[in-house]
Amino acid sequence: MDVRQLRYFVHIVDYGSLGKAAEKLFVAQPSLSQQVARLEEELGVALLLRSNHGVTPTAEGEALYRHARVVLRQMEQLRQEVTQGGVAASGTVAIGLPTTMASVLAVPLFERVQDMFPAIRLQFFESMSGYLNELLANGRLDLAILFRESDTPGIGSVPVFDETLYLLGEPGGDIGARSGTCALAKLGGVKLVAPGVSNGLRMLIERVFASEKIDLNVVADIDSLPSLLLIAHSGRACTILPASAVAQLDPARMPRMRKIVEPVIRRPVSVCWPNSMPMHAATVAVRRTLLGLIAELVERETWKGVTLREIDRSM
Repeated sequence: MDVRQLRYFVHIVDYGSLGKAAEKLFVAQPSLSQQVARLEEELGVALLLRSNHGVTPTAEGEALYRHARVVLRQMEQLRQEVTQGGVAASGTVAIGLPTTMASVLAVPLFERVQDMFPAIRLQFFESMSGYLNELLANGRLDLAILFRESDTPGIGSVPVFDETLYLLGEPGGDIGARSGTCALAKLGGVKLVAPGVSNGLRMLIERVFASEKIDLNVVADIDSLPSLLLIAHSGRACTILPASAVAQLDPARMPRMRKIVEPVIRRPVSVCWPNSMPMHAATVAVRRTLLGLIAELVERETWKGVTLREIDRSM
């Protein structure tokens, strides 16, 4: 087993196809298949399941994939630190941002890292939090912002803030057009669109409505932030989201936003990382920069609906 074989294998799993991986690597597909066969022979297990739809890793392949990504990242870090004269804060850092927060954090974080650590190359992954959690657990991310407040096996975290949820759209009824708040009880039976049932935000909404014994009327499951906002703006249904979801939205397309009260709905937000291996200097630098940036945005009131927790910015 060598680094080249590991790199080939990781690309195959990432692309889900021998053909696509071969194209990306500029390697003939038969040669790529041969390298995988040698790996499987050496390890004595099947690593890939092949079908007409591509390839997926077996359980043993998943284990190899996780470890291979760590090894390849360490090799890249070693190469960059040596070639760049021992500069510690260098290398690639992959960070996952929930879709609702990317518009608030991605550009400022990119600019600050570029200014402070020009030898660090950022990779941004924007997606729903559940998928980011999966990427983090599989070793594909170095850092991620997730909606949790405690560690789980394999993942460390530092709680950063609590995010308030808002009603977007016009629910009708006796809610004043100029009111900046909406009591949760007023939402009984109101048409709502929300992310799918496996989404963390959806589960929080369902849990709060159930605990308050209020009828939750979700008329469509939509795992698309732009679509949720467009529907809320159209007046056909409302949605429930944090203020960060509309931070960069054109005011002309902004649905009416009211803070949900009685009770206020909040969710904890943490910066997370895999804790199975020591953290590289570049990842530590980006984590510290991210924590400081979040604190600054909240303290300057640039970020609405956020309650900052005590943060150790020197982490």
